[in-house]
Amino acid sequence: MSRRPSSFTQIPAHFLPFSEAASDDLPMGQLLRLSLFQVSVGMATVTLLGTLNRVMIVELGVAATIVALMIALPVLIAPFRALLGFRSDTYRSAIGWKRIPYLWFGSIWQMGGLAVMPFALLVLSGHSTIDVPFAGEALAAIAFLMAGLGIHMTQTAGLALACDRASEATRPKVVALLYVMYLIGMGVSALVVGWLLRDFSDLRLIRVVQGVATVGMILNLIALWRQEKVRPMTAAERMAPRPSFGDAWADLLKGGQAGRLLAVVFLGTMAFNMQDVLLEPYGGEVLGLSVSSTTLLTAMWVVGALAGYGLAARLLGQGHDPARLACGGVLAGVVAFSAVIFSAPMSAPLLFFAGAGAIGFGGGLFAVATLISAMNLTEQGLAGKGLALGAWGAAQATASGLAIALGGSLRDIVDVQAQSGALGAALNTATTGYTFVYHVEIGLLFITLIALGPLAARRRKTTTPTNTTQSGLPEFPT
Repeated sequence: MSRRPSSFTQIPAHFLPFSEAASDDLPMGQLLRLSLFQVSVGMATVTLLGTLNRVMIVELGVAATIVALMIALPVLIAPFRALLGFRSDTYRSAIGWKRIPYLWFGSIWQMGGLAVMPFALLVLSGHSTIDVPFAGEALAAIAFLMAGLGIHMTQTAGLALACDRASEATRPKVVALLYVMYLIGMGVSALVVGWLLRDFSDLRLIRVVQGVATVGMILNLIALWRQEKVRPMTAAERMAPRPSFGDAWADLLKGGQAGRLLAVVFLGTMAFNMQDVLLEPYGGEVLGLSVSSTTLLTAMWVVGALAGYGLAARLLGQGHDPARLACGGVLAGVVAFSAVIFSAPMSAPLLFFAGAGAIGFGGGLFAVATLISAMNLTEQGLAGKGLALGAWGAAQATASGLAIALGGSLRDIVDVQAQSGALGAALNTATTGYTFVYHVEIGLLFITLIALGPLAARRRKTTTPTNTTQSGLPEFPT
């Protein structure tokens, strides 16, 4: 009996974005189903960092300092992504699953944190009859920690599973597709949740946030269903000693390339993310744009990021060096921040929007290229994929959280100094604090380029043939 062809094979390839990401081991239907975990993570992330951020401050009247501390709590868990990835590498079960148990328990933590969060926030804001000192702060902190742990565990195990199942040729396209789904999850959930909360009430807050928790759990269950093959293990295999995390971490860092890559990821993410809370205020305060106009900045950033993901998938699939593509993303970031800076003295909103799109493009290209570099570390005989991807995620998430906090703080500090006249009359403008942060980001991008140089040069050295060119001269070193 012949196998019924997949419905996806009946559609012309040029009508399916990322159609080349599918392979024999990971067909398109299973790949799209697996990618739903990224939609779930995107929904949870935008709920935590976007919707609830605004609800706590505006509707519930929680102090901004407490809100900032709560949002920072998931970032504190980010360094443990390396440990979570390592545990998924070495996990042993009777049926041989490694990634699925971590996807499952990550889904439970994520759903549990979101499910209890609205009640914790109502206690925190005083909208309840509970009168226990610091009960609201403690409950909200536990909820944010639970949700953050679930997000990190789900994403680390999901990326490792996708890496396990994808072929070497399709891996860049798979990674790009997963991050496109992540953006889709963030964008769609932001619109839907914002629309549902337009008429705010305590009961509606509980329903909406718990609805996000339920939908995320359902998506993760669909994503992990039959994604990992059953490989029965004997009792002796399960009881065999496993390598320690310290030994695996030392093996990963051996030779210096992994440590340099993590430093690059940290520096580059810091450089691209310090502007996250500044672009829209910059457009409104400096360029005089309306609220409706500044909301388009997110759309411009998303379009640029999608273009970066797509270009990275295409070029990496053609065998281009990921370190050199990461350099291209960094250079695009330098151009982007320069455009944002010059948009103020030139009074050019179009240049500002172009810069926002270019920031998304450079950041997307940089993220996919460095993630593929992390995946390639395991192909060179180093630690497992989960540990490498967890280390990448830890560096990226930690840097992102620190960058957002540092960007806002630097802007406020410099702005106070400028407005007081301490920096001189020429800098006594509303632009000074913003442009200082943008210049810091450009400086960090150049430092990232310096750190990236040896990685690109090493790859060039190992892949460049030793024969001479047709002119008889050896190829110039780069």
